[in-house]
Amino acid sequence: MLTRRQFIQGAGAAGITGTGFGGYSFAIEPYRLVAQQYKIRPKDWPAGLKLRIAAVADLHACDPWMSIDHVRGVVTQTNAIGADLIVLLGDFVGSERITWRAYDKSLWARALGDLTAPLGVHAVLGNHDWWEDRAAQVRGSGPTSVRIALESAGIPVFENDVVRMSKDGHAFWLGGLGDQWAFYGRRDPSRPYARFSYAGVDDLPATLAKVGDEAPIVMMVHEPDIFAEMPDRVALTLAGHTHGGQVQVMGYAPIVPSRFGRRYAYGHVQEGQRHLVVSGGIGCSGLPVRFGRPPEIVVVDVEG
Repeated sequence: MLTRRQFIQGAGAAGITGTGFGGYSFAIEPYRLVAQQYKIRPKDWPAGLKLRIAAVADLHACDPWMSIDHVRGVVTQTNAIGADLIVLLGDFVGSERITWRAYDKSLWARALGDLTAPLGVHAVLGNHDWWEDRAAQVRGSGPTSVRIALESAGIPVFENDVVRMSKDGHAFWLGGLGDQWAFYGRRDPSRPYARFSYAGVDDLPATLAKVGDEAPIVMMVHEPDIFAEMPDRVALTLAGHTHGGQVQVMGYAPIVPSRFGRRYAYGHVQEGQRHLVVSGGIGCSGLPVRFGRPPEIVVVDVEG
């Protein structure tokens, strides 16, 4: 999905850096797209329930680094996976620091509207989806323009909500938390330990209170830090946000936006009975570079 224009832009960036590292990290790796697969066996998951989930995180749609054609390519490859359920884990819009031109949100939202799965396509918002909406920041509440665009395209957005689903005669719950970093520059008094000045709209207790029976729970979140508070009742948590560090050298990611450092930076994390999968994401934030962490669609096969 690397276009001639993107290659020329990346090559120009590489010329500025004067290194092969710069050329690859600007012009090649950000436009690769891989399917990263996991097999998860949560405790007490129904023996007859086999569930395939495709997760797309951190598109950061913007010109020129994440074009609408690129988004359409992601949609095509995600549909080809044949997942039972598709989840979108937030940060649909580009970072202001690397955006040359923001797209009309209806363009990428309509492209995502072509995603299809038997159990549907479901989304949560990320911090950039809140931060770019200055009106929402001022009033301290949604709905954000990103949420409106997604819902107009037929994609439900969860904000501390759950829905009961079933497959092959077995029930499970899909939940989605509100974003934990929704409001920039505000300290959350409930999290005095936080290293970052952000306040969220997430409410984990209220979300879990909506679960009406003992069927297992799959939880969508954007930032993975909430996993430290997730009870054993939640079989699987799916997150984005970190980009897996976005730049990783010899297995080390120097920048991970988490109060836990590298603990929840990437991949499958199991703590006790609890399972977390953190996507490396698809787009870029901060700088339009990736190294050692190519864009990915996450495929999770869950069974008992």
